[in-house]
Amino acid sequence: MDLGLTDRTYLVTGATRGLGFATARELVADGANVVLTGRSEEAAAKAAASLGERALGLAADNSDPQAPARLVAAARERFGRFDGVLISVGGPPPGTAADNTDEQWQTAFETVFLGAVRFARTAAAELGEGGVIGFVLSGSVYEPIGGLTISNGLRPGLAGFAKSLADEVGPRGIRVVGVLPGRIATDRMTQLDALSGDPEGSRARNSTTIPLRRYGDPAEFGRTAAFLLSPAASYVTGVMVPVDGGARRGF
Repeated sequence: MDLGLTDRTYLVTGATRGLGFATARELVADGANVVLTGRSEEAAAKAAASLGERALGLAADNSDPQAPARLVAAARERFGRFDGVLISVGGPPPGTAADNTDEQWQTAFETVFLGAVRFARTAAAELGEGGVIGFVLSGSVYEPIGGLTISNGLRPGLAGFAKSLADEVGPRGIRVVGVLPGRIATDRMTQLDALSGDPEGSRARNSTTIPLRRYGDPAEFGRTAAFLLSPAASYVTGVMVPVDGGARRGF
């Protein structure tokens, strides 16, 4: 199937590893150009180099108000166009309502929530018909996840923002989608399993709650995200798409 990605240009934040990198890799494999970001210039450059000449790596902090416009300009300067963005950020620190601090909440709000809103607003102003804005969110959009109280508080709000934005920009031919990873085998999931004190046991127990009985591979997430960002999904907008092996039980 031709996804129509050839020579289109996407910005993918937080893409030096994990789900962001997996998506960037799939986009490039299908002929797209990618500007990927990371916390350091070195990490971003290394990730981009591994993807070849269709990738440009730049350091960016999602909480920096100047970052979105700078990155869109870099995409246009390097590749001559800007067709969409996948806003992916690192997960906020784990914890409960009782032990997460004000500082942790404030930092997470600036990066996970407000930073994502800024990127989306900038993209919405810069994109034309056929453009797309994607958010990497979480299954916590629908159901809280134990021990991830900050994520449980912020992700549903971003889903609501995404849905509102889809209504606003839809008449201009711009799509907005959310991708909801479940238990995907990334460094983040390894970290969360380690909190139990028995990482292998935690993974085994968690796998039994997933109908497919395993954690997902990052490439499985990347392929789904790349499809949703592509012209092949041109009539898909305003939705939250789970990539979780069937773990979400609701319709």
